[in-house]
Amino acid sequence: MQKRIYVLFALFAVLAGPSRAAARNLALSWNPSTDSDVAGYNIYYGTSAGNYTNKVTVGNTTTATVSNLIAGATYYFTATAYNSAGVESDFSNETSFIVPGTLKLTPGVNVGDAPLIRFPVEPGHWYEVQATSDLQSWTTISQTDVATANEWVQYSDPDAAAFSSRFYRLVMH
Repeated sequence: MQKRIYVLFALFAVLAGPSRAAARNLALSWNPSTDSDVAGYNIYYGTSAGNYTNKVTVGNTTTATVSNLIAGATYYFTATAYNSAGVESDFSNETSFIVPGTLKLTPGVNVGDAPLIRFPVEPGHWYEVQATSDLQSWTTISQTDVATANEWVQYSDPDAAAFSSRFYRLVMH
């Protein structure tokens, strides 16, 4: 008779490294299984829900760092526990995370409409959208409150039409 091992996966995310990096690291932690026969955990993740293309075996710890995540991508994570015989539990509940560090610019619907600026935010941080026409002098044109959720936010630059060219950057605090 096989014993089932259960694991409750609660994601706590911390991004490491500079906010301008193209690839990011994500620190994960979860609640340990209550089963006394747990020998370790596996973390599964991928960029579509329920389709995990990567696996990290982390041993008998409840923390892991997943590296080289792409800014702007949404990753889906789940965990399993395994016992000393290698029997693996079912997947835990799935959780997702949008990796901050990208700014997406979409032209307005009609000619002359302000462009739409979108970017993902990380809880516990606030962001400034800055603009320039000369890449020398940057002006803050919008700032967010401290984010409470990992989600996409958007801003529309009403002054964009006044410039022959306008460049944007995102500063995370």
